[in-house]
Amino acid sequence: MAKILPVGISDYKKLIDENCYYIDKSLLIKEILDTGAEVMLFPRPRRFGKTINLSMLRYFFEKSDEDRNYLFKDLKIENAGTDYNKHQGKYPVIYLTFKDVKQDNKEQAYKSLIKTISKLYKNHDYLLESSVLDQFEKENYTKIIKGQADLVNYEMTLKDLSEYLERYYQEKVFIMIDEYDAPIQSGYLNGFYDSIIKFMRNFLSGGLKDNTSLKKGILTGILRVAKESIFSGLNNLSVYTLLNSKYNKYFGLLEEETQDILEYYGMKDKLAVVKEWYNGYSFGGQIVYNPWSIIKYIENNGEIRAYWVNTSSNNLIKKLISRHAEVKEDLELLLKGNSIQKEISEDIVYGEIDRHSDYIWSFFLLSGYLKAENVALEKGKLICDLRIPNQEVFYLFENIIRTWFKESIENKQLDILLNSLTSGDIETFEVIFQEFVINSMSIFDTGGKEPEKVYHAFVLGMLVYLSDQYEVKSNRESGYGRYDVMLIPKDKNRLGIVMEFKKVNNYRHETLDEALDKALKQIEERKYSQELVREGVKEIIELGLAFSGKVVKIRERRRKK
Repeated sequence: MAKILPVGISDYKKLIDENCYYIDKSLLIKEILDTGAEVMLFPRPRRFGKTINLSMLRYFFEKSDEDRNYLFKDLKIENAGTDYNKHQGKYPVIYLTFKDVKQDNKEQAYKSLIKTISKLYKNHDYLLESSVLDQFEKENYTKIIKGQADLVNYEMTLKDLSEYLERYYQEKVFIMIDEYDAPIQSGYLNGFYDSIIKFMRNFLSGGLKDNTSLKKGILTGILRVAKESIFSGLNNLSVYTLLNSKYNKYFGLLEEETQDILEYYGMKDKLAVVKEWYNGYSFGGQIVYNPWSIIKYIENNGEIRAYWVNTSSNNLIKKLISRHAEVKEDLELLLKGNSIQKEISEDIVYGEIDRHSDYIWSFFLLSGYLKAENVALEKGKLICDLRIPNQEVFYLFENIIRTWFKESIENKQLDILLNSLTSGDIETFEVIFQEFVINSMSIFDTGGKEPEKVYHAFVLGMLVYLSDQYEVKSNRESGYGRYDVMLIPKDKNRLGIVMEFKKVNNYRHETLDEALDKALKQIEERKYSQELVREGVKEIIELGLAFSGKVVKIRERRRKK
């Protein structure tokens, strides 16, 4: 019987029991047993196999009354030798996931946390019938199950439960936590970051730091949250981000694994299009495909869609891009297929992500929205060339830009705006662009302190909406300087356009007209139009755009070849 495509199945036992297609990652078990690390954190982008791997580890190591040997029959770990197989079914396991702790307010988030921990304790309520707990511990245990304990008691539940289980089984305990940082991200997005960080620091440190009942701790998440904010003092923690080569073949699909699954489902000839859309990731130098997108692509009979980027609201991505003009400038380059070089921090503090653009790029990389090339360590700093990995992620960034434009200007007016610009109707363009500036200030540059930077948002929009007609460039060398924006028509009979933006110097009591004169003079003196002339463009419009607060004025000068 043909194997079932495992769409949305994250429980390893269910995957095997229901005869699902499984890509053998079982040697991860061997590597975890071989390592001397006591606590391991595997940060990876969402839907790259973290949950199914953690579930596999649970079913291998966990003591159980049922026979689970069949779950690993004919897998690579079965042939790894008795030194590894003797660990199967030997240990008590604490297994929990915080994937559902994503509430948008503090009270509901804490209710969800308490419910998750209460359920964990309920799963081990056989301890209440044993003699390993004294009366006080049993009373506290019961309160935790019922959701009636004090918050400080919930902070200590990981440590306490591991001690109880060691007493009961006379074996050290595996602690496995999936999506440990989901509550932290929710706190960051919704204004209760400091509170949730305090809880998670105490909760995790209790179970993972100086815990004599611990055999090994294994955590998964999207980010490695900095030691200073959550893993303070946890000196037994080993972190393996997607920039590390160790364990790089266990998350995501390798090239040969992708070829095998496509061939199994009769899509061997689709590898090229799959590579363009869903490949491009590099985990520690290993080429990796997005497993969720591959599975959904097969399920939908080879229909190309943005499967992975549509599994999340992407609100954090939008928020981070919108707050920094320099991020928009670099995004322009990325959308043109270029790379950007950035310093990357693998230790991210959520509360500081949007305070520094380097943290933003680190977040984009570690979350799977960019890929790293030419990774190098320079004077203790990690330097990477960053690039959009594939068409699926390109679609995400493009869609964010389209959404921004729709939020700041109506569709009909947007069409008129762009058509008036490219047809040379500058009077109409000025009127609608003024409205665009007013509406975009709050969306693109919080506080509106530098209104001239709104043009970066405008350039991004043109990249999307005019890419079939024009090559859109910004901040590039031409003549004797750098122009702000240039539109080079693919049809050389159409208008070529060069723009220079000027902010009125209020300290010198400069007027809008004086700023416009400076803009057009700069275009003339620095010969910005030379690039358009070399491209064979027959008619050129030079535009000066001057800003004073939210007021914009535009002046044109035309040139014909």
